[in-house]
Amino acid sequence: MGRDEMKLAVEHLKIALRHFVTGLFAVLFAGGKVFYAWMIFLTLIIVTGLATYTWQLKHGMAVTSMNDQVSWGFYISNFTFLVGVAAAAVLLVIPAYLYHFKSIKKIVAFGELLAVTAVSMAMLFVLVDLGRPDRFWHILPGLGRLNFPSSILAWDILALNGYLLLNLTITSYTGGCTYFGKDPDKRLVIPLILLSIPWAIGIHTVTAYLYNGLPARPFWNASILAPRFLASAFCAGPALMIIIFQVLRKVMNFKVQDQAIFKLAEIVAYAMAINLFLMFAEIFKEYYSGTVHLAPLQYLYEGLHGHHRLVPWIWTAMVFNTVGFILFLLPKTRERFFSLNIGCLLIFVGIWVEKGLGLIVPGFIPDTLHEIYEYSPSLREVTVGLGIWALGCLIYTLAVRMVIALDTGRLRHPGAPVMIHDDE
Repeated sequence: MGRDEMKLAVEHLKIALRHFVTGLFAVLFAGGKVFYAWMIFLTLIIVTGLATYTWQLKHGMAVTSMNDQVSWGFYISNFTFLVGVAAAAVLLVIPAYLYHFKSIKKIVAFGELLAVTAVSMAMLFVLVDLGRPDRFWHILPGLGRLNFPSSILAWDILALNGYLLLNLTITSYTGGCTYFGKDPDKRLVIPLILLSIPWAIGIHTVTAYLYNGLPARPFWNASILAPRFLASAFCAGPALMIIIFQVLRKVMNFKVQDQAIFKLAEIVAYAMAINLFLMFAEIFKEYYSGTVHLAPLQYLYEGLHGHHRLVPWIWTAMVFNTVGFILFLLPKTRERFFSLNIGCLLIFVGIWVEKGLGLIVPGFIPDTLHEIYEYSPSLREVTVGLGIWALGCLIYTLAVRMVIALDTGRLRHPGAPVMIHDDE
């Protein structure tokens, strides 16, 4: 390529980029009263969370309810849950690209964007849990020492960042092709999509290894933890997606077929059956053996030595999961949107409690000296957490608006050919 041709190509690229940015702002920040109210609401929560985190950063982790005995709490609970939500995007990828389920293939981009958002939020929860985030560079390759491959934490860092980069690459490339009115090159896209399937399973498996690789914490030290993580992830993630798809149909007037929603609901029913089975298998093993390692499970489900702060939470979660499972198991309730949505809310909240505070906190109670220090998240921790959730909602809202604008042609390069969609 000659110098003149290179200059011309650069000029065309600048013009295309200018058109894209102008069009992007036009579709992202133009909406009705509901959209502006939603964005203002999220922004206020984000600002409040950021201000609270600034206070925590100034005064140290002592302003939280965590201590030397319970050093992981609300933040790491949300991290664990969100990694599962991110991994659940694979439940859209598999039927869309391996089984060519057309009604799901149309919405697979929303699952990939949810994975990107969830991983970003998960890493933010780790960041706010660090007492000295300015020392984060110590684990960055090249700058610090990652301790790879000896450290499971290093594996988790690489797995999460790799999964984030993989989904960003797929969505950016396919979105760029749509913007220019071109079909994505399957030789590039399909291998990346197929790679995302084992990677999605890997991120939650490695996260489970972080816990069950700690022999001093018998509550986590079980080989069944990794499959339990995956089963619960394949419940909460799709439950959230089902709600999101209905919101898109109502608010954005985006066509999502009932067939796709009901297929996701069917998958949730199978996943929840496996999740409940594995959970009861673990409960039976601990109670029947009756060893000293039963103490954390006793604290969680029935209380221990007069301490029972988590008991109502975990039993509520079990009721929510069981009722949600029944609603998803029966075709009549699974294919009726009123009962379907109730089941989604019950399962999402139930898994959040079971996999969050119901998993993290009992791992520290009782401690290695058999002393009990109960933990409940402080108002500051909840405020910071809500700020991260609000930021995730804001990012996902804008990303979804961009995808819909690309799909409908409202965001398109002026010289791009008209694309004909196959809605069969």
